[in-house]
Formats: sequence, C-alpha cells, structure tokens
Amino acid sequence: MSRITVIGGTGYAGSAIVAEAASRGHQVTALSRSLPGSPVAGVDYVQGDATDVAALGTAIAGAEFVVAALAPRGPLAGKLRGVYREVARLALEAGARLVVVGGFSSLRPAPGAPRFSEDVSGIPEQFREEAVEVAHVITDDLPANPAELDWLFVSPAAVYGAYAPGERLGRYRVGDDVALPGNDGPSAISGADFGLAVVELIEKDEHHRTQVNVAS
Repeated sequence: MSRITVIGGTGYAGSAIVAEAASRGHQVTALSRSLPGSPVAGVDYVQGDATDVAALGTAIAGAEFVVAALAPRGPLAGKLRGVYREVARLALEAGARLVVVGGFSSLRPAPGAPRFSEDVSGIPEQFREEAVEVAHVITDDLPANPAELDWLFVSPAAVYGAYAPGERLGRYRVGDDVALPGNDGPSAISGADFGLAVVELIEKDEHHRTQVNVAS
C-alpha cells in the first residue's frame, strides 16, 4: 500500500479520492483549510492552508504520491499556479509522484487542436479565468519541472462536479489530452468514479509526465 497525501482533501474531487484510497488500504493524509464533518476512518486529516509552505511541507513529507486537488476559487483565485509550483517542489524533494486534478477545459476537441481554454468564448463567463489558470498548469508549469519529477495531470469529463454528482458505476474510460466523447451528448463521470479512476491510475502507474482524460 502507498502513502498518499491529498492537498484539498475535503473538496469535491479530493474527498472522493481520499475515500477511495482509504477504502483500498492506502495510508492517506488530507490537507485542507477545514476539517470534514464526517471524516473517513483511518485518514489523517491535517488542517492548514495550501498557501502556507510549512503546512504543505508537513503534509507532503514522507508521501509516495501527492494529489493536488485544489480549485482557483475564493482565496486561491489567481494563486493556484504558485501553490502548485510549491507543491511540485516539495513533491520532488520528497521523491513523491505528483498527480494534479485538472479541468475539462484543459483538453482538446481533436488531436492537435487548440485546447478549449484557448477560446474562452465557449466557456461560461464565470468560469473563464479559472479555466485559463488551470490550463496553464499543464501547458506551462508541469512540463517546466525537472525530469526527476514524475507527474500526471488528470482531467475529468465534461459533466463533472457537485452540481451533477451522479452514481458510482465502478468503471471509467481513460483517454489522452483529447476529450473523450459521451454516449448521448457530453461525456460525464460521477464524483465516486472519478475518485476511483485517480486512485487506480496511481496504483497502475502506467502514465508518466502526461495528461489523461477520464469519463464513464
């Protein structure tokens, strides 16, 4: 079993990843600004701010995998890239693999095509700045890290989030940086299945320094 630290472990994506990893017997540490009302048994919850380098260092020390599951909203608006650069530095120092939860807008509609985030006219106005900021993590920041840092950027399906929690199907598809198609409309994935996908990507350890897309 692995030692996994989830930064943002009580958020929508983070909590699903924490629950799935703990259910499989992994040793899980979750860092977040607030503690959960219903903690998962066996998880070490650490209360702290992701912008606090000391808190990040404490949570990441000793980890084999670091999952960054933050969103550039509220206090983190405009700060996510800086936080993730620090997370990457600490993961490298710890000898841990870094897994970043990205966004659908970071994907491409077709091979070689511009990413959705490069034409914000197709993104709802309230999400445009967030989409662009997250996309820079995969286009600029992660590739700039030393080759010794093994990282993976995981983008969910088009329909994903607390607004559409869905149900656990226990299955998922994995694609590259091109958005996977849906069966009857946009692709989708539930919170539980996204958590399942991320944990199994960690366990299988087949993708390195690249971006993948997961959908039901």
